[in-house]
Amino acid sequence: MPAIENLGATTRTSPLWSADKVTVIFVLGGPGAGKGTQCSKLVSDYGFKHLSAGDLLREEQDRPGSEFGEMIKTYIKEGTIVPMEVTIQLLENAMKKAQQEENKSTFLIDGFPRKLDQAHAFERSVVPSKFTLFFDAPEDVMLERLLNRGKTSGRADDNIESIKKRFRTFVETSMPVVDEFESQKRVIKVNATRAPDEVYQDVQARLKEWGIEPITLKFVKTDA
Repeated sequence: MPAIENLGATTRTSPLWSADKVTVIFVLGGPGAGKGTQCSKLVSDYGFKHLSAGDLLREEQDRPGSEFGEMIKTYIKEGTIVPMEVTIQLLENAMKKAQQEENKSTFLIDGFPRKLDQAHAFERSVVPSKFTLFFDAPEDVMLERLLNRGKTSGRADDNIESIKKRFRTFVETSMPVVDEFESQKRVIKVNATRAPDEVYQDVQARLKEWGIEPITLKFVKTDA
């Protein structure tokens, strides 16, 4: 098992990348705010690489030969949070891989940072984020969406007790991240109660204000 104190988030005193070389947008919102739907649209139109911290942790615990697999399994089994240094290392590894294999330099990081210390550690050791895209919706709207999803999703955490616990966790631990970045004028807050296409139109307009435009595909005419 790797020593936490040897990981980049612990040892590095300056970011691995500068913000003018690598663009990171954090995507936050309560459970059921519609983050996944919006991320898939953004990937399609803007060419972002979408990384989910939760997905990376789940994949890593099952990956043969993983240096972190047993550690992650133990934490998840005990219901405790995986050390942020491990999550940040997995994000960093995935970013490096996307750069090398897909030539990506713009990233949507979904469901991270969940706490202020995670935000500070990532920006200190990996790269400062450009801004946070925050999908804002009241709990009653999110609850209805999640209960509807639970009818078909098979997800164990789409039941009313789990959902309410997740809401509390989000408000107590993740909202301080949004508040701090908002005080630095680094938050795009989007009303997520509307239909997905309406929300997305708003997202696109707000991204344009930050100088982020959709990618244009150029078709090269070839002689038949």
